[in-house]
Amino acid sequence: MRIVYVNPNSTEAMTSGIVSVARAELPDDEIIGVTNAGGPPAIQGPEDGDAAVPGVLEAVRANPDAGAIVIGCFDDTGLAEAQAAASCPVLGIGQASYLMAALLGKKFSVVTSLDVSVPVIEANIARGGFADACSAVTASGLPVLTIDEGSEDTRRTLADHISRAHGDVVVLGCAGMAPLRADLEARTGVTLIDGVAASAHLAKAAAAYIRA
Repeated sequence: MRIVYVNPNSTEAMTSGIVSVARAELPDDEIIGVTNAGGPPAIQGPEDGDAAVPGVLEAVRANPDAGAIVIGCFDDTGLAEAQAAASCPVLGIGQASYLMAALLGKKFSVVTSLDVSVPVIEANIARGGFADACSAVTASGLPVLTIDEGSEDTRRTLADHISRAHGDVVVLGCAGMAPLRADLEARTGVTLIDGVAASAHLAKAAAAYIRA
C-alpha cells in the first residue's frame, strides 16, 4: 500500500516527523511525505490555510498512483478540495482523530496550538458531525513550529493543558505533537489520540475497501 502524506506547510522537519510516525504504525507499507514548498512555514489560522490550498492540490494531482492520501495538518487544510481532485481516498489528520474517537465510543477534547486555530477546528468538528462528542477545543498558546521542536518546556506546557482537559480521551491538535504522543501519555496518564497514527490505519482501511 502506498500512502502519501501531504504537509500543507513548507517545513520539511514537520514532514519528516509525520512520516516517521506513520511508518512506525505501518512498517510494511510505503509511506511517502510531500512538503508544500510554496506554502507558509506553519498553518496557523484560516489565512495560512487558504494560502496552502493550491500547493496541496498540486501535490494531490502529482500522486495519481497513491492508494490513499492524507492531509498532514490538523486543520485538514484543503481536504474537501483534495477529495474532489483525487481518485483515491483522501483523509485529514483532524478528521481521522475524530473518527477514531467515534469508533472507540469516546468523548474527546482537543488541545491545539494557538487561539487562531480554535475556530477552524471547531468548524471542522461541527461540519463532520462530531460536535456532540467534543467537550472542548483549547489552545496551548504554543506556535506550531515551537511544538514541532519538542523542547522540554514545550512538553511540560502541553502536558499541563492535556491534564486539565475534559473527556474520555484527548486529541493532539497539531501534527507536530504526533512524535510526542508516547512522552505526553507517560507524563499525564491520559489516553491520547494522534491524528497521524490514526490516519495511517484509517487510510489503509479505506484504500483496501475501495480496492476490494
